[in-house]
Amino acid sequence: MKFGPTPLSEAEGAILAHSIKAGGLHFKKGRFLSPADIDQLRAAGAENLVTARLEDGDVHEDAAAAALAEAILGEAPNNGLSISAAFTGRSNLLAGRRGVLLVDRDGLDTLNLIGEAVTVATLEPFALVEPRQMAATVKIIPFAVPNDVLQQCLSLARGGAGPLLRVAPLRPRQAGLAQTRVPGMKEAILDKTRTVLDGRLAALDCPPAEEIRCAHTPAEVARAIRDLTGRGCEIVIVSGASAVVDRRDVVPAGIVEAGGVIEHFGMPVDPGNLILLAHLDTTPVLGLPGCARSPKLNGFDWVLRRLLADVPVTRRDIMGMGVGGLLKEIALRPLPRAEAVEHRERTAPRAPLKIAALVLAAGQSRRMGPRNKLLAKVDGRPMVARVVDSVLASKAAPVTVVTGHEADKVAGVLAGLDVAYVDNPDYAAGLSTSLHRGLGAVPSGTDGVVVCLGDMPRIEAAVIDRLIAAFDPLEGRAICVPTVQGKRGNPVLFATRFTAEIQEIAGDVGARYLLGEYPELVCEVAMDGLGAGTGILLDVDTPEALSALIED
Repeated sequence: MKFGPTPLSEAEGAILAHSIKAGGLHFKKGRFLSPADIDQLRAAGAENLVTARLEDGDVHEDAAAAALAEAILGEAPNNGLSISAAFTGRSNLLAGRRGVLLVDRDGLDTLNLIGEAVTVATLEPFALVEPRQMAATVKIIPFAVPNDVLQQCLSLARGGAGPLLRVAPLRPRQAGLAQTRVPGMKEAILDKTRTVLDGRLAALDCPPAEEIRCAHTPAEVARAIRDLTGRGCEIVIVSGASAVVDRRDVVPAGIVEAGGVIEHFGMPVDPGNLILLAHLDTTPVLGLPGCARSPKLNGFDWVLRRLLADVPVTRRDIMGMGVGGLLKEIALRPLPRAEAVEHRERTAPRAPLKIAALVLAAGQSRRMGPRNKLLAKVDGRPMVARVVDSVLASKAAPVTVVTGHEADKVAGVLAGLDVAYVDNPDYAAGLSTSLHRGLGAVPSGTDGVVVCLGDMPRIEAAVIDRLIAAFDPLEGRAICVPTVQGKRGNPVLFATRFTAEIQEIAGDVGARYLLGEYPELVCEVAMDGLGAGTGILLDVDTPEALSALIED
């Protein structure tokens, strides 16, 4: 990749390395400079730019990020991840379900060392993630990456013994709690332990624990464990009246008497040092450290969430928790049960963004003479019907058609299609009136609206779907506009947060008004290489344009 200062006369086709604001222009870095861009920059007085230009063997940042994200995603249908569309050299991997994030740390470190242009960052291994939470991000640092470097990264991502990333789903199950007591011990202490444990379990999608309280003797502990497993408990937790201090103490002795095997005692996590890991046949049995009577984060939480995600926990796993295991100053804590329910409601799986569509078909077609161009047949189908067909085939829904001039005739050619209609009696006052009427019909709860013009018959569903894939207001892509060779076209997709502002505009002005008002929120979505991409530039405003289209 060539990088450096470039005279404006030589900048066509290069990538703008730094954003430019000049003479009313606002071009973002990463923009491929078209001939029209050069003309505008020249008119604004620009003379020299800093640009990057791809050479043979270079892969553009978006293509590279998308390819690597796909490779990390892998072919496994159940790895619990999805990917976002690549923009500005970044593609995010999102959790597709609630669960524990598993990371091949060695594989990821090796990948990140292949070339400095390619980076992959993840949440910490074994993090508890929610649906649509970002679990990892692929970022190509410059504007392109050498293909040989990319191929090495792809090969490593695809060729490991397992995926680099995976979300192991939580498997809700019934837990059993055995609490021992000694004479004089207050029941309130046991009650609190039960309440705190149930809160932990609720935060991990499990029902309240089955509980048995018994004397603090090996025989009683053994009886309680056998009783709980007999009730169908798939994990047993033992909370002793006094902390376990040795493998031969009361709780581990009771586990052994019940027929269990002690696998490990102690962990390099504080609080949580005195945890006991055992098994009775295939049922995990945990000796609770005293700190687990508190809702504060401790080593028991790390072990419990892994077990509930069916992630094996071995002695080596526990003793590998020391780095980062000093938790005394960490304010995070599991949620008590009532808070856990509220938290789950707030963080329920986020549904896909709801994108509604408006088809503006109210105009008079003044330049067409007496003929209503929207009714003219293109490839044997009325022009407006071709547009609506494409919108209905896209992921946008619901679809509303705004009518005005010859409304009955327009509705007639759309008969039988799954659309709603809004009439605009003020259509003669300009495009803005149709937009106002249409936005008034958009359902509440809609995240974005794609505005399509009824006189653009070459628009296809793939164009609209690509805009929808790019749209993400949380990441600053609140206004999406299609481009071909750097030239902007229609339709435009924008967040409903702009509705009130658009309702204030007047005259023959549409959604493209937003592009100048909020350049920092505009995402240009390239349609180059998409067969229907050129349709974004074709609107039929004159008899000559219509004749050319029909003859074509």
